[in-house]
Amino acid sequence: MKKIGSLLIILVLFSCTENSIIEKPKDLIPKDTMVLLLTDLFIAKSAFTEKNLNNNRKINYMPLVYNKYKIDSARFISSNLFYTSKFEEYELIYKEVNEKLYSKKALLEQNIKRDTKDEIIEDEEDFVDDRNIKN
Repeated sequence: MKKIGSLLIILVLFSCTENSIIEKPKDLIPKDTMVLLLTDLFIAKSAFTEKNLNNNRKINYMPLVYNKYKIDSARFISSNLFYTSKFEEYELIYKEVNEKLYSKKALLEQNIKRDTKDEIIEDEEDFVDDRNIKN
């Protein structure tokens, strides 16, 4: 009985991976563009809850990303569905997206540290030593 159950599980797993590949859409977004697009979509999605320069929250930046890449949400959905049906390929895409997000984060952190140092230096230059003031 255990052997039959194990055999059924193996058959189901193999049949799911081979037969579930979706037909390639005519307007498929290329992999390199998909990596950039997904990177920007993750950033746009996470910015939804953050305040922008005008102190506004809950702004949907997704349409701006679609406009940047000159696509619509339907094209993204069909391309994303195709890539998700090819698990190994989609995993590679997500690894690249993850790397890009981490490098953007590191660059942003460097800029924040640099700006903070610049502010500290400016504050020190503006500081007046009381001993140098004569009454």
